[in-house]
Amino acid sequence: MSINVLAVVGSGTMGHGIAQLSAMQSIEVRIFDVAEAQLEKAKVGVRTSLDRFVKKETISKAESDEIFGRIQFSTDLDQVLQGVDAVVEAVPEVLELKQKVFADLDAKTPESVLLATNTSQLSITAIASVAKHPERVVGMHFFNPPVIMKLVEIIRGTLTSDEKLQQTVEFAAQLGKDSIVCQRDTPGFITTRAIMALRLECIRIFEEGIASIEDLDKAMRLAFNHPMGQFELNDYNGLDIALQGSRNLREAYGERFAPPPSLVSRVQAGRLGRKTGGGWYEYPSA
Repeated sequence: MSINVLAVVGSGTMGHGIAQLSAMQSIEVRIFDVAEAQLEKAKVGVRTSLDRFVKKETISKAESDEIFGRIQFSTDLDQVLQGVDAVVEAVPEVLELKQKVFADLDAKTPESVLLATNTSQLSITAIASVAKHPERVVGMHFFNPPVIMKLVEIIRGTLTSDEKLQQTVEFAAQLGKDSIVCQRDTPGFITTRAIMALRLECIRIFEEGIASIEDLDKAMRLAFNHPMGQFELNDYNGLDIALQGSRNLREAYGERFAPPPSLVSRVQAGRLGRKTGGGWYEYPSA
C-alpha cells in the first residue's frame, strides 16, 4: 500500500529532511513540533535545501515551490495525525521521550497506520512496549541528509508484524531508497554497530600517535572511497551523539565499544563538532 499522507513528528535536521524527501516524492506531509521556533528553523532548512537543488538545476523553481507546498508545519499533533497513512518519529535519541511520543501516536491513530521510529540505536521493542498495537511499530533509520543518502535501515521489533515490515520496505522504495532489514532488534542494529567500531578504532589510532586526524581521514576517503573521513563525519553528526552511542554499545557488548578519552574530553569541553564551531577540526564561521 502506497503512503499518500505522512506525518513526521520532530522537525530537527532529520525530521525536516525526511519531510522534504517525502514531499519530493509527491507525498502530502505534515510535520509536528512542540515549538513554533523549531518549525520556523525547519522551514528555513527545507527552503535552503530546495534552493540547492534549483541551483544545481535538478529541479525548477516552480517544482521547488510545489514540493514546499506539500509540507504543512504545525504544533497541533491531533491535526497533524488526521487521515495519515504512516507516521515517522524523529525526536531526540532519548528512550523515555520516544516512548511518550509512541504512546500518543498509538492512542491517536487507527491501528492500520504504520508507526516508524527513526532511531539509529534504541530498541524498537522498548519503544513499542507502550503501544497497544506494537505489531505496527518498526524501525526506519534514515541517514543524514535524508534527501541525499541512498539507504534506509529497517529494523524489526520483537512484535513487528510481517505485514508492517513489508509495508516499510515498500515505503522506502516509494521514497526512492534502497533498504536493508535488521531481523533482530539488537543494540546498534547493523550500521551504527559497524560504523561505531570503525570510528572508535580510528580515534584510538590517533590517540596512540600512529597517525594524525588528517591522515586518518585521508585514508578513509582514498583507500576505502568513503565520501568523508570518520573525524569529518563525527564533526558533521555531533561528538555528543557519538559518545552516547559508544556508551550504549559498551553497555550491550562490552569494552570494545568503550569511548576513547579524547572523545570524552572534547564533549566535556563543549567541542561537539560543526554545530559548536569545533570538534576534531575547527569551524570558525559556524
